Amino acid sequence: MRIEYVFDTVCPWCYVGKRRLERALAQRPETRARIIWRPFLLNPDLPAEGIDRRTYLDRKFGGTARVQRVHAAVAAAGKSEGIDFDFDSITRMPNSLNSHRMIRYAGASGCEAELVESLYRAYFVQGLDIGDVEVLTAIGASVGLAPDPLRTYLSSDADAVGVLNDNARAHRLGVNGVPCLILDGSYALAGAQEPDILLRLIDIVRESQPEAAFS
Repeated sequence: MRIEYVFDTVCPWCYVGKRRLERALAQRPETRARIIWRPFLLNPDLPAEGIDRRTYLDRKFGGTARVQRVHAAVAAAGKSEGIDFDFDSITRMPNSLNSHRMIRYAGASGCEAELVESLYRAYFVQGLDIGDVEVLTAIGASVGLAPDPLRTYLSSDADAVGVLNDNARAHRLGVNGVPCLILDGSYALAGAQEPDILLRLIDIVRESQPEAAFS
């Protein structure tokens, strides 16, 4: 089963959705699923160095009270998935292009899923600036990527066009919010859905596949 996970690395609901997808797949161990991590840039126009997060949140949500309500809802959902969001520790709203480029780079090593988890933990739990090349290099090294070649890659614009093209493709497919799952290119589900809802869709897709796909 081919699962495209359309997401942004600065989207807290995408972190929750990732954990819920993993829980759902764990309940269907007989399903051979291949997750493809598809970038979606929520803030493509941010400067490369990012901006002050408080400024960003005030612009997006219109004030502290609403920001607090949003954070409380995400934190409650995260708690049930074993995520300890620490929104107060985040000071920068990064441009996520480089983090998505690094995920593409990690494809050659097969450690994309581990890297996505590490990026989310670094940003949402530790408050690190995942738009910074040195921070990204350290995160990549923590999952086994050689730091010097990775730093050189991140300091270039390699794969930037690929990420931007994937982002444009998501929009062409009608994705206007994340997370979004696309299963076998034919079934889509938006939002950080609970595992029972994900399981229904997974079972529908499995029933449409030949029996050999599960042997």
